[in-house]
Amino acid sequence: MAARSPKTSIFTTMRLGIWAKVVKLSLCAVFRNKAPHPPKGNLNLPSFKPPLGGWGLFLLATFTGVFLLNYLDSPTEKPVAATERVKQQFSHDLAKFRDLIETRFLPLAEHSTSSDSLKTAFLACRRAYKKLEPFAEYYFPATTRLVNGPPLPEIEAEDNRISEPGGLQVIEELLFPTFDPNRRSDLIREIKKLRRELLRYADFGNDTALTDAHVFDALRLQIFRIITLGISGFDTPRCQTALPEAAASLGGLSTYVSFYSTNTPGFRRLIQLLENSETHLNRASDFNTFDRFQFITTVANPLTTHMLAFQQQRNIQPFNELRALRTDAKTLFDTNAFNPDFYAPTVAMRTNPAKVLLGKKLFSDPILSVGNNSASGGKRSCASCHQPANAFTDGLPKNATLSGRGFVRRNTPTLLNAALQNAQFYDLRAQTLENQASEVIQNVDEMHGSLEYAARTLQQNSRYRAWFKKAFPILRDSIEPFHIQNALAAYERSLVRLNSRFDRAMREQFHGTGKPLLSAEERLGFNLFMGKAKCGTCHFLPLFNGTVPPVFTQTESEVIGVPVRPNRRQIDPDPGRYALFRLDPLKYSFKTPTVRNAAQTSPYMHNGAYQTLEEVLEFYNQGGGRGLGIVLENQTLPAEKLDLTTSEKSALLAFLKTLSDAK
Repeated sequence: MAARSPKTSIFTTMRLGIWAKVVKLSLCAVFRNKAPHPPKGNLNLPSFKPPLGGWGLFLLATFTGVFLLNYLDSPTEKPVAATERVKQQFSHDLAKFRDLIETRFLPLAEHSTSSDSLKTAFLACRRAYKKLEPFAEYYFPATTRLVNGPPLPEIEAEDNRISEPGGLQVIEELLFPTFDPNRRSDLIREIKKLRRELLRYADFGNDTALTDAHVFDALRLQIFRIITLGISGFDTPRCQTALPEAAASLGGLSTYVSFYSTNTPGFRRLIQLLENSETHLNRASDFNTFDRFQFITTVANPLTTHMLAFQQQRNIQPFNELRALRTDAKTLFDTNAFNPDFYAPTVAMRTNPAKVLLGKKLFSDPILSVGNNSASGGKRSCASCHQPANAFTDGLPKNATLSGRGFVRRNTPTLLNAALQNAQFYDLRAQTLENQASEVIQNVDEMHGSLEYAARTLQQNSRYRAWFKKAFPILRDSIEPFHIQNALAAYERSLVRLNSRFDRAMREQFHGTGKPLLSAEERLGFNLFMGKAKCGTCHFLPLFNGTVPPVFTQTESEVIGVPVRPNRRQIDPDPGRYALFRLDPLKYSFKTPTVRNAAQTSPYMHNGAYQTLEEVLEFYNQGGGRGLGIVLENQTLPAEKLDLTTSEKSALLAFLKTLSDAK
């Protein structure tokens, strides 16, 4: 129901008063009683004889009252649209957030000696921000990075620029685990920076073209954000308040949804699910023991499913646009939730079945390693290193060069789900699979081929000409290098595998016997992955790679300090992204790969240093390179030990094996 304006509320009060007086006078007439307070003037009420009689006057007053109610009940102003109420609510929450900073947090930072008081005020600010987060992230992503972004420098490598971080996570590091009074000036400076950034949000009400579809889009993305980042502690690594903050966010969502209230079972069910989700999180007693598997499968997935259904019942259709996560995905674990064509460079380069078939043939054809002057050409295809039988890896720390005199620079990564990231190679140097194919084919050590030569050769083959023509209907006279690149990329985009035993369990499917698909140990492993072990803060659910949810447009790299060999206090000399961009934070920085199918893709890390998953888990348990004793100031992986027990490491290993889906 639309809210009434203050003016309408005044009229409502007036009309009720008028009607009450008329009815009261008419009742006096009915029972031939004197009015308790005779009106002033010439009217002498006791001798007044109504022409219609007492009952007639009563009926007349009643009909008049009904008329007045209907007339005055029609607002003098149009009902406030739901989108306008959304803007008003955002402005209200923003004002509350700013007031907390201005009147409570900043004064304490300037004068208080109580660490507990500072922490309490800070946590109140964090909860206030969570009410803003759905639309702040949706409409102001650049500003939001300085309000609640990671406490790491923002690197714009192509522009050779490093920007200092700011916001709540930076402040968190100043307060937790303890506040150092010697850093009071730093704390005050960061709070004032945060206060300035919030001014940018003030444009939301005036400058935002908000529609109902935008509102529901932002709300559903927020629930996905809670599932993937919120409950993992991604933005609360030190204060560990992820669960109550997620509850606060869901409470805010309930307010926004209420602006679309209808007297229907669908609306009541949606509100009930939101309230149940909030309650479930508020009742959680401990971050490390929280059952995230249960929360996602029994609470969050039904919530996102029902919110989409309610939206469609209101005839508010999801946006019809290409995204990595499809706009009509009911949950993050739908069988077809992700669209790899989102990462294709142009519309013309999106996938079709003929391209996939052609790309599969080219993938195994050594003709791509033949060049004009290549004496060793024709010996290697893409499948020589990315072997389908080995989850598209080769099982080697590093493969041999094409000449056989040495090794290639890095370990061969799996191509399974490689399409679901916005950059390729360990150093992220190729933005598309098309560019990745070109670099490998023309690399002297890997294939030493020539796309131009391959195109001319394939042009002479009648079968290939027919396959290319079918794959590219607008193909003119000749096969071009970009046709080869796009066909290979189309095949790789077909290698999305998101139907592992874990995925089916998240859809609440069961064995044919009716038994759960995951054991208690495997469920514990997932909960550790997303909680105490902190794996899920880099290998993001549900892709388990470094592509950041819920919009999946950015793929991250990390500095974890991989040694030359296990347990050695010597960093591997490969500089990673620093070789391309001479920015100090990028030294030894490498793409966060997927851990899906990890049980089939050993050895591990960019240098193949670790042969087993047990070794990998222990590396992280020790705190990465710095935990091993390597001096590495720019390590982005927390250096604190995880203190995982033997049984917890066993559970993590069991969980990782549920992600196998190589076939």
